[in-house]
Amino acid sequence: MPYYLIEDLLTPCSKEEIHKSLYQYVAVLKPDEYKEVRDSFHMGIDIEIDLKNIHNTQAIVNYDSLVGTFNIPDHINFSDKKFQLVFALDENGIVLIDEDDYTLGVVESIRATKHWKLPSLERFLYDFLEETIKCDLPLLEQVEQDLSTIEMDIMQGVIEQYPSQLNDIRTELLDIHTHYVHLIDLAQELEENENEFFQEDNLRYFRLFSERVKRLDDTVHQLRDYIIQLRDLVSEQLSIKQNKIMTLLTVITTIFMPLTLIAGWYGMNFVYMPELKMPYAYFVVIAVSILIVIVSLVWFRKKKWL
Repeated sequence: MPYYLIEDLLTPCSKEEIHKSLYQYVAVLKPDEYKEVRDSFHMGIDIEIDLKNIHNTQAIVNYDSLVGTFNIPDHINFSDKKFQLVFALDENGIVLIDEDDYTLGVVESIRATKHWKLPSLERFLYDFLEETIKCDLPLLEQVEQDLSTIEMDIMQGVIEQYPSQLNDIRTELLDIHTHYVHLIDLAQELEENENEFFQEDNLRYFRLFSERVKRLDDTVHQLRDYIIQLRDLVSEQLSIKQNKIMTLLTVITTIFMPLTLIAGWYGMNFVYMPELKMPYAYFVVIAVSILIVIVSLVWFRKKKWL
């Protein structure tokens, strides 16, 4: 059960030190560990810890504490595993509770990379929230590259039907959007500072985080619009292909119509057809048929139908 003091950087300490020190603290606990020491935090509420039933990220304001949950998607696959944790905080510090090492990894990353000029619980929360979305922009950029590749394949005719991959990406983006909406609500709840746990000057951290998530969410909206455009592009390419096929069939039909007429004409069983007695009539009909085909092809080429 790691404990830290929020000094100019996160400083590891013992459980006893967090209650004696003038600095605010961070505690990272397992559910069983929290049950053993929860009375020592004096937050006035028994947190209901059910990590398996966490479905969103939220904060709930109580009389003398603020509790909530995180439901953080895996940055490798947003629609796959979720990292669930519970938190509780007051003006003295924050307790983070989860069953795996995700939270401890985030806190240790902050400890290794952050050196604060004005340390505070608000600044720690800001850095913690930033850590949860630090890989999102590269992920969204990769999604955009994947969509660009799909668009190129559609334009080159490599993809001729609506790719199922777009449905998977669309589902991922919807999951990301939902996650961002919850993060924005959480940041706004913290900025509201109903219990006055935070210093007024430090509320800007939550506003900064909220604005950043909104920009990421705007990117998600753009990518979702991009998918709609790709769907329309597939339909457009299919229509173009069908039009080309219909044009080709029309050209072929038009070319063979006069040839069919000639064949039908000379297939009639009339005895007195003068051409039947001419020695070169057969070759003349062949030449006329070939001439009709050539003239038709030249005409269609001039009209850019071929």
